[in-house]
Amino acid sequence: MKRPGPLLTLLAGLVLAAFLLTLNATTGTRSASSSYQDQSPSPAPVRSSASPTPAPTPSRPRAADADYAGRTDDDAAAVAVSVRGDRAIAYFCDGRTQESWLRGDVEDDGTLRLTGSHGAKLEGTLEDGKGIDGTVEVSGTRHAFTVERAKKPSGLWRATATVRSAKIDGGWIVLKDGSQVGVVNRDGEPSPAPRIDPETGAVTVDGQRLTARPATP
Repeated sequence: MKRPGPLLTLLAGLVLAAFLLTLNATTGTRSASSSYQDQSPSPAPVRSSASPTPAPTPSRPRAADADYAGRTDDDAAAVAVSVRGDRAIAYFCDGRTQESWLRGDVEDDGTLRLTGSHGAKLEGTLEDGKGIDGTVEVSGTRHAFTVERAKKPSGLWRATATVRSAKIDGGWIVLKDGSQVGVVNRDGEPSPAPRIDPETGAVTVDGQRLTARPATP
């Protein structure tokens, strides 16, 4: 049997070498392609747009310190209110025997909720510093009222003293037209009050000279 000649051996070696070169080239291309894909950047995350925070609702400015006075809608009595900051004092008086002092807070929106002895209460709303609309309940009877801003000497006055061993507590509401409504309590016994001098607050009770002063919270 004849052995293959040198020429055939050379040809077989060339064919094998060409095959190996082709195989290496294919493998290198695949590796490079795979490496390129691995290094490709990921898509940037999409940011969701946050909803804007709503601006805070501005609070209603608090009314300036002021005094208010007027009569109830049924004309049965007078009402005066004095406001200082977030506090208020009020006086209800019919000028004969019925009266009530009330105190309480003024809310940021201008709402007043005042209370007094024996279940008395006043609820109202400041109207841009020009007046107060509301209701007052004393001795189980409710009265609606609208009082306007008062200018001195109009407004709320009070005098306390001891006269002839009796405790005196007097309250006066001076109205815009100059009229006065007041009650003096002597040891808890109410009666119509004498007139005060609205310029000085001077008043005589049971023969003794007293001085009424503007009442504030």
